[in-house]
Amino acid sequence: MTPDTAVLTEGLTKFYGPRRGIEDLDLAVHAGEVMGFLGPNGAGKTTTIRLLLDFLRPSRGSARILDLDPRRDKAAVHRRVGYLPGELVFPGREPARDLLRFLADLRGGVPWARIGDLADRLQVDLSAPVRTMSKGNRQKVGLIQAFMHEPDLLVLDEPTSGLDPLMQQEFLAMVRDARTGGQTVFMSSHVLAEVQEVADRVAIVRDGRLAAVERVESLGRRAVRSVEIHFADPVAAAEFDSLPGVSGVSVSGPVLRCTVDGRLDPLVKAAARHEVVDLLSSEPDLEETFLSFYYHSEGDRDGARADA
Repeated sequence: MTPDTAVLTEGLTKFYGPRRGIEDLDLAVHAGEVMGFLGPNGAGKTTTIRLLLDFLRPSRGSARILDLDPRRDKAAVHRRVGYLPGELVFPGREPARDLLRFLADLRGGVPWARIGDLADRLQVDLSAPVRTMSKGNRQKVGLIQAFMHEPDLLVLDEPTSGLDPLMQQEFLAMVRDARTGGQTVFMSSHVLAEVQEVADRVAIVRDGRLAAVERVESLGRRAVRSVEIHFADPVAAAEFDSLPGVSGVSVSGPVLRCTVDGRLDPLVKAAARHEVVDLLSSEPDLEETFLSFYYHSEGDRDGARADA
C-alpha cells in the first residue's frame, strides 16, 4: 500500500451463508479524493463499509485503511475515520449537544466552536433530544459527529438520506471543503446525481461484484442524451434506426427524435446527408447514463459468461 492510497481492498469477500454480500472486491481509493461508491440497494455497499471498519469479518480477502489493518489496528483506524452509518440509531434521551460532547471527548476533544459551526451550517437545534428528532435532523447530527474531528478519512453510507434538497447541497459543500483540506471521502449512494458534483471517481457495484471504476467525466462521455433534429424536408426513420448508439427513433415529417448513447458522430454524419434546419441536444443525464451502463454492460457480460 502506497502513501497516496487511503483504502485498499484485495479480493475482499463476504458471504452470509449461501448469499453473497460482496465478492472479490479489488479497489483502491486515493488519498485526498472523493470516491463515490454506487449501486442499488442490496448491491453490497453497506457490507463493504462494515468490512472496512471491522464491524464484519471477511469470508476471505483483505483490506487496509490508511495503511492500517482494520482488525489489528481497529482503535487507531477509528480515531482517524469519520463514519456515518446507513442506519443511524442514537441511544439515550439526552439532547444532541450532550451526545456530541460525549463523542467529542471520546475522540480526544473537539472544540465546541467547531461543532457549533457545523450545527449552524446544517441548521439543526442541538438542544433537542435526539430521540425526538425527525429523520432529517438525526441525519444532520450523524453528519456532525462524522465531520467534527476533521478525520483523515470520511466513510459515509447514504449520507443524504432524509435531507431536504437545500441541506443536500450544504452537505456537498462540506464534502468539497473536506477534499480541499486534504481529507479523503468514501461515500456510498444509490443515486448518481448526488455524487456527480463532488466525486473524482465512482466505483459501481452490482449484485455484490465490482462492475466498473470510472472517473466522473469519463462516465459523462458515455452520455445518454435526447436529440431532436429538424430537417428542411421529411426523412425516413429507417435511415437512422441502425446507427451505432442510436435508439428510440421517431419521425414526424421533417422532425426526428431519438436517444443517443455515446458519441453523436454517427448520427451527425447521417443527418448531414439532408439539409438540417436545427439540432437540439439535451445535456447528458448522468443518472440515465449510469443506469444504461450499469445494467446493459453488465447484462452483456453476464450473457457472454453464459455463452462461454
